[in-house]
Formats: sequence, structure tokens, C-alpha cells
Amino acid sequence: MADWEIRQASVADVEEMAELRAVVLRADLERLGRYDERRVRQRLRDRFVPAHTWVIEVGGAFAGCVSLRPAEDAHWLENLYLAPHLQGRGIGTAVLRGLLEQCDRDDTSVRLQVLQGSPARRLYERHGFTLESEDPVDVFMVRKPTLARYNG
Repeated sequence: MADWEIRQASVADVEEMAELRAVVLRADLERLGRYDERRVRQRLRDRFVPAHTWVIEVGGAFAGCVSLRPAEDAHWLENLYLAPHLQGRGIGTAVLRGLLEQCDRDDTSVRLQVLQGSPARRLYERHGFTLESEDPVDVFMVRKPTLARYNG
């Protein structure tokens, strides 16, 4: 696994994050007939909250991002994107594991939304997410906290 670090996001990161979102989601959105060059970036900008977002850096350079947004009955895992050339190296798994460990310690469920047919769904299933509902475009998943996973 590559050496990586995670830091709190700032307003200055939003454009780089929006661009990465467009790159990472393009193939899935095109397959679903939903790709819109402007909308794919604007959706991230509209929902961006630095306090709930982190930037992943590899070698001191922007490599990805992730958000964990508190909601009434769970946290929403959003915007887990990693530059394509860094995917498959264990970075996304390590970032996700760290966030889920914190949610387990806090006894907090985690929800997410993933596009139908996205390979990311397998990553989430490996980390205990299960199907909650789905429609022709999106799959909604949930992971209940398991404190026993991290006791000891």
C-alpha cells in the first residue's frame, strides 16, 4: 500500500474534489445514461461541508476525498473517491476501515448510496454494508455498528 495521509478538507479543496468526482463516476453514469458534465461536479459543490470532509493525500499530493455527514439516525458516507491510478492499492479500504471503526466506537450506523453496477458496491459489502433499498439508478446500503469488532 502506498504511503498516504488524511487531513481535514478546506474550501480550497472543493474544485479538485469536484473534478475527481467527474472522472471517477463518468463510466458508471454514462452506462446508466445519467452523465452530465456540469451536474456531476455541481452536486459535490452544493453538498460540500469542509467540517465533514477529508482529503486523502499520497506523497503530499491530492489523491482523493471522503465525507461522513451526520444525520438523524446514522452518518452518511459520501464522496469516497480515489484517483484511478491509485485504486486497488488498499488506500480506499484503509480510509473506509478507519471511518467505520470510529462509527463502531460511537455506536453509529452508516448509510451510503452507490450507483447500480458500480464495482464500489463490492468494497462496501466486504465492510459489512447490506442492501437497504434500490431503484434503477441507485443502491442504498446500511451498516449497523458492531462494537465487538473493535473491542480488545
